[in-house]
Amino acid sequence: MSAVFGIAGRSGSGKTTLIEAMLPLLAARGLRVSVIKHSHHDFQMEPPGKDSARFRLAGAQEVMVASPYRYAIVHELRNAPEPTLAEQVARLSPADLVLVEGFKQAAIPRIEVYRPALGKPPLHTEDGSFLAVVTDAALDTALPCLPLNDPAQVADFVCRTLGLGQGLGQGLGKGGAAGSGQPAH
Repeated sequence: MSAVFGIAGRSGSGKTTLIEAMLPLLAARGLRVSVIKHSHHDFQMEPPGKDSARFRLAGAQEVMVASPYRYAIVHELRNAPEPTLAEQVARLSPADLVLVEGFKQAAIPRIEVYRPALGKPPLHTEDGSFLAVVTDAALDTALPCLPLNDPAQVADFVCRTLGLGQGLGQGLGKGGAAGSGQPAH
């Protein structure tokens, strides 16, 4: 089973940019990482009029588009309830870590990306389940604050929290010590 870790924050805070910067760092530790991004908006995987869109609109429950480079499955819910995070994770191929952007209410270990300059209130003051705050400013909080401009330090925190990526020839970064465990599978 994959370890799951959430990255939450208000729109525009830098969640996607942080995850994008952490992915090669986690891969360098030998970790297989997947990402689930939750959206409250409808989205299209293919342009209208393409074969796959036509199949979906004609009533197909799932449409797979496959090539020698990648594949994608579009599953229409057709008024069925949105699957839970656990159900979404179960659909993924095996990985050591699944990073989750969004799913703010999910009971998973998570950090908040918070930029006071956005003028929006932080989530961690409303919800005591956050483990740390990734920020670009000094905050008055009891939570550990990690620098937004240092994705390696954030990746170290995630790995230490979950016990992942240790003993793979990669240190744990500033102030950390590498352990002897193997990645979880």
